[in-house]
Amino acid sequence: MQILLYDTTLRDGTQREGLSLSVEDKLKIARELDLLGVHYIEGGWPGSNPKDAEFFQRIRRVTLRHAKIAAFGSTRHADATCDADANIQALVEADTPVVTLVGKSSTLHVEKVLETTPQENLAMIGDSVAYFKERGKEVVYDAEHFFDGYKLDAAYALATLTAAARAGADCLVLCDTNGGSLPDEVAAVVQVVRQHLAQEGFDVGTPDARLTLGIHTHNDGALAVANAIAAVRAGCIHVQGTINGYGERCGNMDLIPLIANLQLKLGYRCVTPEQLRRLTEVSHYVAAVANLNPDTHAPFVGHSAFAHKGGIHVAAVAKIPDSYQHIDPELVGNRMRIVVSELSGRGNVRMRAQELGLELNGNERVVLQRIKELENRGFQFEAAEGSFEMLVRRAAPDYEPPFELLDFTVVVSKHGDRDMTSQAMVKLRVGDEVMHTAAEGAGPVNALDRAIRKALLPHYPELADVQLVDYKVRIVDEHLGTAAKPRVLIESARGEERWSTVGCSENIIEASFMALWDSLELPLARRRAMAKATTESLQG
Repeated sequence: MQILLYDTTLRDGTQREGLSLSVEDKLKIARELDLLGVHYIEGGWPGSNPKDAEFFQRIRRVTLRHAKIAAFGSTRHADATCDADANIQALVEADTPVVTLVGKSSTLHVEKVLETTPQENLAMIGDSVAYFKERGKEVVYDAEHFFDGYKLDAAYALATLTAAARAGADCLVLCDTNGGSLPDEVAAVVQVVRQHLAQEGFDVGTPDARLTLGIHTHNDGALAVANAIAAVRAGCIHVQGTINGYGERCGNMDLIPLIANLQLKLGYRCVTPEQLRRLTEVSHYVAAVANLNPDTHAPFVGHSAFAHKGGIHVAAVAKIPDSYQHIDPELVGNRMRIVVSELSGRGNVRMRAQELGLELNGNERVVLQRIKELENRGFQFEAAEGSFEMLVRRAAPDYEPPFELLDFTVVVSKHGDRDMTSQAMVKLRVGDEVMHTAAEGAGPVNALDRAIRKALLPHYPELADVQLVDYKVRIVDEHLGTAAKPRVLIESARGEERWSTVGCSENIIEASFMALWDSLELPLARRRAMAKATTESLQG
């Protein structure tokens, strides 16, 4: 069965604390959602702010292949007419093919929040839906607080759905607005709703039916995806959610795992297999546009979703990947990763080296022992693939380091009210030449970096393209206070290429130098290896 995906990242998702999207951001995400195969894109609430009104004007000029654009708004106000209601007229001006109207299902909200009568609320629902059906719109009715309202007064909650259905609504969406329902409760209520609508003369069983049922869940109980799946299995074919589960409080239902589970585990059709393989890309793209870090442990699409660290696990997946993976990660555009750490076996080292295109030549045990020794001292190689690569390269008996540190000095001083100054002096050997250099910097690490580069650039001008893009410090043994051992992680870049290196020492300057050393030696080692392989290929 085909499931209809309704994305509300651009509206409900932006209610997440700390998340704000410009009009340009919303247009970019809308294009990406369309390519993913989403059926409906809710662009915002045009009656609430000028930004959303502008989005609806500009999205008309965008050609979408799959998705319909929906504008969101509430039913008319109590004791008013649709023609005179500002929010209703803002929806008219948005001029979208789909209008989504939210109405109250709970007598608590009707009487205490709207401060109107249950009967007037039913009229508000019916009038608003009919108003847009008369204008040729596809109308989605969001029954807000439906599950809580059902528990409070089941007959009235069902009556609100009947009012929307009789007015011509195309889809009735049951909302778990507070996110507190459980899967078995959701499934049971959906079945009751289907029976009720059937008794009222409405067929809601198939996508071809005039009226369809939908589900909208929140994640306050960490059950949003489970509740949505329960609703689908009970008869809902329209599912609302956001990319990465963005939303208010604990978030909305995450469309990413929902799509993967429905399609790969339960046999429903959500998107094409080609679109399914873009799930990881889309998840990371939306996070980047939203200026949020992707969740590295997110199911299906996280960087660590198919990462294997324990030696026993790695030994198994080396033989049979499915032994510790619930799906083939390539189906959702992800990949299996081998993590190297003190928990590793030789298989971890071998497979991780193979991923990097490195030959170990029987040095697995040597490299593994070195990793265990260093991690016991506070190093961590899980996020420092550059330092791991240098361990492998240095383990080769014919490895020649491109430079050698002889000594360095870093001086940090402050005199009176003047700004603090940092100066580094280094002594390096490249081949037979020994160099003494000095440099000042914005801080001790920057001064050290500049002094090292000053010595190396005449010999290795390609290092001018290597940039330090991130610098992180973590305390390994926090209980020691200021005497604790810091671990330094540096991320470096050259164009689109990225690598991370690690250092650890009681002295933060030494830890920084260790990470800097690896970060600068790695690109030189790669270049030498490439040149050697090219020479051997030509000679062969």
